[in-house]
Amino acid sequence: MNRLAAGAPGAAAAAANRLDQALAARLGRGQAALLIYITAGFPDLDVTRRLIPELFAAGADVIELGLPFSDPLADGPTIQRASHLALQRGVRVADVLDVARDARRRGVDGALVLMSYANPLLARGLLQEPRRLAEAGFDGLIVPDVPSLESASWEAACASAGLHWIPFLTPTSPEEQVRRVGAVEGGFIYCVSVTGVTGARSRLPETVADLLGRVRAHSRRPVAVGFGVSGPEAARELARHADGVIVGSALLDRMEAAAGAGLDPVAAAAEFTAAVRKAMDDR
Repeated sequence: MNRLAAGAPGAAAAAANRLDQALAARLGRGQAALLIYITAGFPDLDVTRRLIPELFAAGADVIELGLPFSDPLADGPTIQRASHLALQRGVRVADVLDVARDARRRGVDGALVLMSYANPLLARGLLQEPRRLAEAGFDGLIVPDVPSLESASWEAACASAGLHWIPFLTPTSPEEQVRRVGAVEGGFIYCVSVTGVTGARSRLPETVADLLGRVRAHSRRPVAVGFGVSGPEAARELARHADGVIVGSALLDRMEAAAGAGLDPVAAAAEFTAAVRKAMDDR
């Protein structure tokens, strides 16, 4: 696994950002980081507020808080359903910022990253929004529909606010894109394990190892892999190769099932997160 060691390029910036601190702490123990994606407002905002500290307590190193969007092109049916329900309940950008502020007021010190499509942020002003995100308590920003070769203005806006811009790479990313992403320091690189949309899959493709090798040839930043991690066993296998494992749809599926059965979705999510963390550590 790739490791961000003290004294390496980017280590000085780690002291100033919770995301860098969280990744460095986990990787320094020789373990892969666990990054959990949740849709803000699914199944409601109260659950989201309760969920954040419970996920950190269960072993998550980073929480990606997804802003519901009406046309989530990169997401599969699970996250589409979660976004649709949250939008039906009226969840907006201001609500997601309030969730982050509430977590910080309650003493949650884990790394929070906002995942949003471009339109909701552009509607509020690209140069102003990253500052508002940082003030709310976010440490990084992921925008899946902004290509890495077109992200310079986003990167600059995030840097001015003290946020990390998290780039995407896929198995089909050209070398020019891989080199450009690799030249930036701080945060992590989000590697998509498959082409297509998010969603749990029964097995991970062989292209993951090739993509990791290509990225590491140009970067010392931690590399996290997402899209298709179905559960503890898949996470365990991926943790043998990647610096971070990103889990989203599989966790939301369990929350949805728990809520449908009249059970607590927060408890179901925390139990699943703990199982994934244990599997990754037992590799």
